Amino acid sequence: MGSSKTNPGNFFEDFKLGQVLYHATPRTITEGDVSLYTALYGGRFALQSADSFALDCGLQAAPVDDLLVFHIVFGKTVPDISLNAVANLGYADVKFIAPVYPGDSVQTTSEVIGLKENSNGKTGVVYVRSTGVNQMGEVVLDYVRWVMVRKKDPSAAAPETVLPELPETVDPAAFFVPSQFDVSRYDTALAGSVHLFEDYEVGEKIDHVDGMTIEEAEHMLATRLYQNTAKVHFNQHMMKDDRMGRRLIYGGHIISLVRSLSFNGLGNALFVAAINGGSHTAPTFAGDTIYAWSEVLDKADVPGRTDLGALRIRSLGVKNQTCADFPDKAEDGKRDPSVVLDLDCWVILPKATIEV
Repeated sequence: MGSSKTNPGNFFEDFKLGQVLYHATPRTITEGDVSLYTALYGGRFALQSADSFALDCGLQAAPVDDLLVFHIVFGKTVPDISLNAVANLGYADVKFIAPVYPGDSVQTTSEVIGLKENSNGKTGVVYVRSTGVNQMGEVVLDYVRWVMVRKKDPSAAAPETVLPELPETVDPAAFFVPSQFDVSRYDTALAGSVHLFEDYEVGEKIDHVDGMTIEEAEHMLATRLYQNTAKVHFNQHMMKDDRMGRRLIYGGHIISLVRSLSFNGLGNALFVAAINGGSHTAPTFAGDTIYAWSEVLDKADVPGRTDLGALRIRSLGVKNQTCADFPDKAEDGKRDPSVVLDLDCWVILPKATIEV
């Protein structure tokens, strides 16, 4: 018998600190991908929806949605990092560094920057920094995530625990806005909102009102779009014996739903500049309806720009419960069981220097 030619994925004991993983399958992002992404989430942000709007803002075309880029770059990493995952635990220091346009190709590498075996001896947490580059070698996205991975051999020796130091927030000095981006002809009527940077106050809460029900076929189609091979999203034959008894929805699906829902209240949030941190606080399944609300945590200037400002937004995705009363944590610190996503990010908006 020869050695197996199939890839079983890496288990916790296969990861080594400083290890660099070169992920397979570069991906050219096409207008078809963009249309399918719109069909899945219904995003209405004008800059990503119309070449004409983007041209008026000085760009060469409508850029690919930041989160579509994130998911495709993320998907490349799954066969090497999280094929044997129990759960993706969180994100930090996510920086969107350059716009991606239809026709651009992206590929991904990752470096193992932290390891910690869990006390049960059956799993461990792997921290990786993943970097997506375009066909010219330019970095378009850089981020850290940590994932709980099964051990193949519970008796394998535990590695030395190394936990990376991660910033609580991405420094606005690291924000990237294309130098040619120009809001002098920005049309708030076409954008769908008159509310600009100055109209938001720290501490303000926004109920995004709308809800979207997830269908089984949609979340699987989305995850295949990203070439994410995680078994927990696709294989009902396997998952029927799991404690949940059914397929889990990829956490990024919820992030994209919340971003799309946030248009109603944050319609001029042009770009996601950075994600400071995020956690999937409860599982979601087909048939769940997702609502969202956001809180303004902070405001900042965008370095080198007098016409743009950044809002630090905490967005919560909530299942099967409207957000009129802003479900969050109870006084005892326990999270409302309906909350499934807690995402902290910076978004960039025009300032009121433009004609309204």
